[in-house]
Amino acid sequence: MFSASQRISEIIESETLAMTKRARELKEQGKDIISLSIGEPDFNTPDHICAAATEAMKAGYTHYPPVTGLMPFREAICRKLKNENGLDYKPGEIIVSNGAKHSIINAVLSIINPGDEVIIPAPFWVSYPSMVTYAGGKSIFIKAGVEQQFKFTAEQLENAITARTKLLIFSSPCNPSGAVFSHDELKAIAEVLQKHPHVFVISDEIYEKINYCGPHVSIATFPGMKDRTAVVNGLAKGYAMTGWRIGYLAGPTWLVSACEKMQGLFTSGANSISQMAGVAALEGDQQPVEEMRKAFLGRRNRILELLKQIPGLKFDIPDGAFYVFPDVSNYLGKSAGSENIDSAEKLCFYLLNEAGVACVSGTAFGMPECIRISYATDIATIEKAVDRLKDAFSKIN
Repeated sequence: MFSASQRISEIIESETLAMTKRARELKEQGKDIISLSIGEPDFNTPDHICAAATEAMKAGYTHYPPVTGLMPFREAICRKLKNENGLDYKPGEIIVSNGAKHSIINAVLSIINPGDEVIIPAPFWVSYPSMVTYAGGKSIFIKAGVEQQFKFTAEQLENAITARTKLLIFSSPCNPSGAVFSHDELKAIAEVLQKHPHVFVISDEIYEKINYCGPHVSIATFPGMKDRTAVVNGLAKGYAMTGWRIGYLAGPTWLVSACEKMQGLFTSGANSISQMAGVAALEGDQQPVEEMRKAFLGRRNRILELLKQIPGLKFDIPDGAFYVFPDVSNYLGKSAGSENIDSAEKLCFYLLNEAGVACVSGTAFGMPECIRISYATDIATIEKAVDRLKDAFSKIN
């Protein structure tokens, strides 16, 4: 009998996608389900970006692109990084991929050898540990709970680094917590890393445009960090372009060359039409981006106001992204009727079945005492969902 390889068995299915799939199945059965589980803007891509895609097709951008990406788009990325982030890159230090997720796995597979240690602060995006496992590495977790605003400290990082540490992977703004590292916090982290030159960094900055606390800061801007950092970003979140599948990595030429080899093996170049639309996204009218950011901010404020009405939830005010990550430990180990709620997973399935609201267990993000709630939907839906959640939580005792 044939069976899938061992490496397939080692890949953990994204709990975000699993919950979204279950919610979709219930909807198809005719049940009234509100999904607060998916990490996707509910806005459509701005019109001028769509128009640029049409023009790209008319102009003949319908052929295989270079593996590293079309030159006009890589040049636009360089200008964006210079003008918005104060980072100087050449097109040869950029590779365009099929989404930021693709950029990250390219980098992990290009950096990690079997046995290398990778520091992953928790909470973390669900795919980081599986990527490290797939590359043969060992994940070392450092935990920062709600009492730390879900942000690891320089001291925690210092204590986790060993001679075997090869890589640090983190995001800011963070999925799932919405935490944003300040200039001073990143400076302190960079100062620790400067003492350990054998540690490379993957900085996941995909939520850069959804930031409520001031200008975005990249760790690559600190002294000595640019040449040992892969800055990963993309168009999905800030420009509502999830389906266009465009991400990019900026980093040293040795890493970009390695990622080019890796990507050439698996997928070759990313969608040529999407890349030309990406030029319009980065260099065109940014007002739609700001309008979406303001809408997310209004939704954040409203959902926090409503969640405060549910006793026992502990949460921080998220400074970015479009998630709330409440600590629900006060409800774990309790029951609702005959249902024993002894984990965040069971709590999420209880909320799905009882309230018709899909959330995601924090276990998938390294925080089993939390759940992730996405507010990437309109305020009326948020109000309806939290009203249902409030009723469902009241039945747990």
